[in-house]
Amino acid sequence: MTTLANRPNTALLVVDVQNGVVAGAYERDAVVANVDSLVAKARREDVPVVWVQHSDEELTKGSEDWQIVPELSPGDAEPLVDKNYGDSFESTVLERVLADLGVGRLIVGGAETDACVRSTLHGAFVRGYDTIVVGDAHTNGDKTAWGAPSPDKVISHTNLYWSFQTAPGRTAATVATEDIDFAG
Repeated sequence: MTTLANRPNTALLVVDVQNGVVAGAYERDAVVANVDSLVAKARREDVPVVWVQHSDEELTKGSEDWQIVPELSPGDAEPLVDKNYGDSFESTVLERVLADLGVGRLIVGGAETDACVRSTLHGAFVRGYDTIVVGDAHTNGDKTAWGAPSPDKVISHTNLYWSFQTAPGRTAATVATEDIDFAG
């Protein structure tokens, strides 16, 4: 029940599943396989798939690290949003893309859990979107050297708190890949 008027559709938002972002990420192969499964299901059900691709000083646009992982292939007609900040909405065309598609409900997976995925979840939610994180389709690298919890705990904590996120007129949830229902 999004707060966005005339936005009845759902989209799958794939955030930053790029070579340099997921290299060495926790359970990388399983997460990429789950994202691939979601993309295939969305395509079968004619649900828009929107891809987000990050670039910055360390992730140079056009470089091998910047490329989406080889296991995933954005379709020619699927929107690809370039971004430079954690929140996929910040200074990008994402909002316009979603408005043009009539999307008010987002299903989100990708990387990194404790950065761009989390920022995008919150960015979507505060903008009025119903927002679901796919609990087994997001990952992050190990940041314990900087005092962060281990990757499995970061993922687990994100899944826990997102399943209890609330706000007027919007819904949030954490759902496993196999349980995703694009029809809502």
